[in-house]
Amino acid sequence: MQITWLGHSGFRIEIEEAVLLVDPWLTGNPMFPAMAEDQAIQGATHVLLTHAHGDHAADAARIAKKLGIKVHCVHEVSEWMNAGDLAETVGFGKGGTLTLGGAKVTMVNASHSASIDYLGGPLLPAGSAAGFMIAGEGHTIYVSGDTDIMADMAWMAEYHHPDIGILSCGGHYTMDMARAAWAARKWFNFRWIIPCHYKTFPILAQDAGPLRAGLPPGIEVIEPEVMEPIQI
Repeated sequence: MQITWLGHSGFRIEIEEAVLLVDPWLTGNPMFPAMAEDQAIQGATHVLLTHAHGDHAADAARIAKKLGIKVHCVHEVSEWMNAGDLAETVGFGKGGTLTLGGAKVTMVNASHSASIDYLGGPLLPAGSAAGFMIAGEGHTIYVSGDTDIMADMAWMAEYHHPDIGILSCGGHYTMDMARAAWAARKWFNFRWIIPCHYKTFPILAQDAGPLRAGLPPGIEVIEPEVMEPIQI
């Protein structure tokens, strides 16, 4: 398995026979080198969206059309993209599981707002925010999406048993590093945690020190570097 950070909350996840682009916001992303787009998306098989805010979704339809692949997202965003002929989509809902190139992708809850906010006009309703459990190659990855701590994490951890956490924990818009550490030690049994939704802007956390400090021994915090693959 190979996980590559694309900056902010964007990831390229190579698992089983799938190459998943999760929240691939590249255009205007201060963390992402613009000249690296072709490398970042090469061979991708599916796009996954946690929610429709521009710092997650603004490039999703464009990239999907460029590659001839589908966007997998909450039903309302799927319908909006279809109505505008923006991209081919697969809409599903929380609790739904898709098999994508041998990987099992389940949409789970997240505690966050959701709207289409990057078109320059009024905000458009866009269903609700979500996370994903991605299972394959003997591992389960919890992609939290934008969220705060929530009680749902207890049953999600018990039911799905994720050993890898990709956690939005930059604060201000999502849980911060200390809150993410609290949730991880209370409910999860992670072997690896990869922080995200941080460093992008000055208002967000700039390092994962408080996350690492709040965790018990045995959990490896991997602070990713953009476009440098992580092998697990």
